[in-house]
Amino acid sequence: MSATNPSPLPAVLDLGYSLCPNDTFIFHALHAGLVRGPLPVREVLEDVQTLNEWALGGRLPMTKISYRAYFEVMDQYVALRAGGALGRGVGPLIVTRGAAQDLNGRRVASPGALTTAELLLRLVFPEVQVVRMRYDEVMPAVARGEYQGQPLDAGLIIHESRFTYHEHGLKEQLDLGAWWEQDTGLPLPLGAILVRRDLPGDLPWALNTAVRQSLEYAYAHPGASRDYVRQHALELSDEVMQAHIDLYVNAFSLDVGAEGEQAVRELYRRAVEAGAVRPGSQPLFVTPPHGS
Repeated sequence: MSATNPSPLPAVLDLGYSLCPNDTFIFHALHAGLVRGPLPVREVLEDVQTLNEWALGGRLPMTKISYRAYFEVMDQYVALRAGGALGRGVGPLIVTRGAAQDLNGRRVASPGALTTAELLLRLVFPEVQVVRMRYDEVMPAVARGEYQGQPLDAGLIIHESRFTYHEHGLKEQLDLGAWWEQDTGLPLPLGAILVRRDLPGDLPWALNTAVRQSLEYAYAHPGASRDYVRQHALELSDEVMQAHIDLYVNAFSLDVGAEGEQAVRELYRRAVEAGAVRPGSQPLFVTPPHGS
């Protein structure tokens, strides 16, 4: 995985990930030095849409990102096999205040142009009018029926919002993950951990190993990360926090596997077919060093 002109090895590697319980659970041991990585890491905590946007400029050498955004930066980054979010029953939801409706031509709140959620929304409703905002603003805006003085018909929710939308008086119109699973028979790719392709030598694979070991440590010592996860989980209850981890952290987080790779390729193929991204030929995932 070495690049033609590799960057010099940094003393500390900046690692971007979100405050969501699945990310803090996975990365706690690596961040805290409980497992040994090839380099010390420094946490950079941001919402996923911000990390998506930063990746367009190659800002961080290692970062969490939406798979939709990954398809925009494949020339700069490659995905690790460990640490990502894929699965079944994990998809974004379309929620409304009232009855379900055809959303083509309607105004729908989206958590970001580079999210996998918005890509799925456009695959189902290609003529939707998207209104973008931070993911935590979506449910209140849909509950009000407006955003910045303009009417809003529905919203696209991600992360822990799937556990709390009832509290806003909202109803599920469509589970986009269930739609994907029924249409493809595959798990839904949501987020990946990327490293820059210009990292030197075998460092990308060593980082993949470190991320996997960090998650294995979290599984083996379930109480070790609890305070760290709770610290960043905003106002989530312990029950919702654990439900979030149980849903989004799974076998695909240890290794994407053959089925996960197939799912990512299919999402990429559909994104290209829909004209959302340009076709490319770069390898999607890191590979082990030659001979290992």
